[in-house]
Amino acid sequence: MTTLTQANTQKYFQYALYLGIFTVFYNLLEGLVSIYFGVSDETIALFGFGVDSFIEVISGLGIVAMVLRIRQNPGTSRSEFEKTALKITGTAFYVLAAGLALTAIANIVTGHKPETTLPGIIISLVSIAMMWALVSAKRKVGHALDSAPILADANCTLVCIYMSCVLLASSLIYQLTGFGFIDSLGALGLIYFSYNEGKEAFEKAAGMECSCGDDHCEA
Repeated sequence: MTTLTQANTQKYFQYALYLGIFTVFYNLLEGLVSIYFGVSDETIALFGFGVDSFIEVISGLGIVAMVLRIRQNPGTSRSEFEKTALKITGTAFYVLAAGLALTAIANIVTGHKPETTLPGIIISLVSIAMMWALVSAKRKVGHALDSAPILADANCTLVCIYMSCVLLASSLIYQLTGFGFIDSLGALGLIYFSYNEGKEAFEKAAGMECSCGDDHCEA
C-alpha cells in the first residue's frame, strides 16, 4: 500500500467517520419504515428486519466511537463505550432471534398470512443498493488506511445485504405465489444471521481479534 501523508490519513479517517454516521441515520430511517409496514401489513419478516435495523443503530454508534478512537489513538484497545455498545447489540440480537422464532412458529401453526409483502420487496431492494455502496466505500477507506477494524466493519455491513436478500426472496415469493408460510420461513432465515451477529458482538466485546467471519483482526 502506498504510504499516505498525514493529511490524506486524516481525510480518510474523516470519510470513515462520515460513513459510520450515515450508517446510523440510514438504519434508523430504515427501521422506522420497516416496522411501520411490518405491523400494518402483518409481515413478520419485514418487522424483524426493521428491528434488526434499530439494533444496527446501536452497533453503528459503537463503530463511530471506534473510528474516533483509532484516529486519535491507533494502538489503543476498545473503549468501555464500545464494549457496552457491543454487549447491548449482542443481547438485542439474541432477543430478536428468540422473538422471531416464537412468532414464526406461532404463525405457521395458526396459518397466519401477511396482508401484502410489496413494501418488503421495495425496502429490501433499496437496502441492498445502499448497503452495497457502503460496503464498497468502507472497503476503499479500510484498504487506504490499512485498517483491519474498518475492513471488518465492511464485512459486517455485508451481512445486512444477506439479510436484505432473505427479506427480498420471501417477500417476492409470497407476492407471486401467495404461499402463506414463506413469510414465516423468511423470518426463520433472519434468525440465523441475528444469532451469528449476536455471537460476533459478544466475541468482539470480550476482545477476540477476528469478527464477521473475516480474516482481518482488530487493531
